[in-house]
Amino acid sequence: MITAEQTLFDKVNHALDEIRPHLAVDGGNLEIVEITDDLIVKIKWMGNCEHCSMSAMTMKAGVEQAIKSKLPEIKGVEAVNGYFN
Repeated sequence: MITAEQTLFDKVNHALDEIRPHLAVDGGNLEIVEITDDLIVKIKWMGNCEHCSMSAMTMKAGVEQAIKSKLPEIKGVEAVNGYFN
């Protein structure tokens, strides 16, 4: 049985598929760690993105925008690791 949490996770993951090819060009990626009860998506930077000084800008201009454009109910996106954490 598919739960509402799994469905939301799948929808966020699908939204992130739009940005993943751009990250992959530079040897990076990301994965969803958690979606909190207050609709904050927690991601983990992977590969070169983990240590990239541009990750904060990529988060706001790319990742967060990609998610919120498809899922406006999401309140925000935060990284659990990376350059600024």
